[in-house]
Formats: sequence, structure tokens, C-alpha cells
Amino acid sequence: MPHQPATEDCALAPEVSLVVPVYNEEENLPVLVKEITAAMEQSGRHWELVLVDDGSRDTSLAVIKSLSADPRIRYIALAANSGQSAAFGAGFKEARGEVIVTLDADLQNDPADIPGMLEHYYSGGYDMVIGWRAKRQDTFAKRIASKFGNAVRNRLSRENVRDTGCSLKVLRADMAKELPMFTGMHRFLPTLMKMHGATVDEVKVNHRPRLHGVSKYGIWDRARKTFFDLLAIRWMQKRHVNWTIKERKP
Repeated sequence: MPHQPATEDCALAPEVSLVVPVYNEEENLPVLVKEITAAMEQSGRHWELVLVDDGSRDTSLAVIKSLSADPRIRYIALAANSGQSAAFGAGFKEARGEVIVTLDADLQNDPADIPGMLEHYYSGGYDMVIGWRAKRQDTFAKRIASKFGNAVRNRLSRENVRDTGCSLKVLRADMAKELPMFTGMHRFLPTLMKMHGATVDEVKVNHRPRLHGVSKYGIWDRARKTFFDLLAIRWMQKRHVNWTIKERKP
């Protein structure tokens, strides 16, 4: 399906909505917003930023409120820490753009990659473009665990995605809003989109070391949860139904 730029006023209908879950990232947020602003100005597209505070225990929400003095920046605050999938789901529902861009708040994703990903999305006519971190800037143990986990996910879900864990993604908004929401959903976005007929492509993106804050995931805890999520995905793939309407009377 071709993608057309929004023609309405940007204050009412931004073309691109960036959705960013936030949990205890008070030091990273001002830098993140500055980098996103620079990247989106380079892209030349009307945009909004939706920051989703996922029950942060530090001053992240206060920082978010301060940053939202910029009319392009909006926020929602969840009543309690509900997890990254819930934060993405809430952000998807809140997004007003025809295209959604997702990324993490920890500055490891590079907003400078976004203009190129958007261009690839539009020029290729894709429904989703996902980032592939060719050079991971994480500990050796985390890189090995991620590589192993990615291979297992691909094998069991019959996928060939190089980097399922990269949060930097571009999605067609109307499709993203129809995806089923469950804990761990964010790790399977490409598979879920394909189940709904999406065309998906990958591009190399930059990855940076974390400078502030701490990782929110334990390696073995994530592996255990992902295994059960995979069982759910396999069930959904087997039971998923598609149909094509031959004709209708309007």
C-alpha cells in the first residue's frame, strides 16, 4: 500500500509519531529529546513525540512534564510499572501519526538513524522497517545471550529477522494499533505484523553504549519469559485466520 505524506496541519495531524517507553531514565531524557528533534528536523516531516512513563520511581515524569512545554511533545503516565509491551501498546493507541517510530529511552538507539529508516519505509512501500544492530555495544555476556535468544526465537517462530530485540522500528500506524497486546509483545512485532499481511524489511542501525542508568533486564529472567511468549506466538501462528472479500454490497 502506498504511503502518502499527511496534508493536514502538523498540530492536528502529525505525519510521524515517535513512541518512547520511559522507566527511570531521568538523565537520558533531555539528551534524547534534543537528538530526536535534530533528527526529525533533518527528515523534514511533521512529527510528534509521545513519551510513555511506565511508573518511573525517579524524577523521569517531572523531566517529561518539563520537556512537554514543546507542543510537539506529549506524554502519558501509567499508574504503575506495567512493562515495555504495555507502554508501547498505550503509546500506539495515543499516537496520531500515520507512521509510528519506536525506540528506547536509554540512548542506545541512535535517533540519527530515523530519517534514513523513514526514507526506506516510504520509498520501498513497506509496512514496517526494523533496525538491525550490526555492532552491539553491550557486554560480551549480553551479546551472546541476545544472539542465542534471537536464533531460538527465529527457529520456533519460523522467522529470519536478524535482530528481533532492537527497539528502533518504523511501523504503519493503522496496522500497529490492531496488533494483540500481551506481555512480551514488543519482542515479536515483526512476526505479528507479518501475520496481518505486512511487508517488513531490515536496515543496519547504529548502537551505542549506555551512559546513564541501568539495564532493566536480567539475561536469564528474559530468557525464561521469552520462551513462554514463544509458545504463545506459535499458537497464534497456527490458529491465525485470514480472509479475502470477493465482493460486497455497500
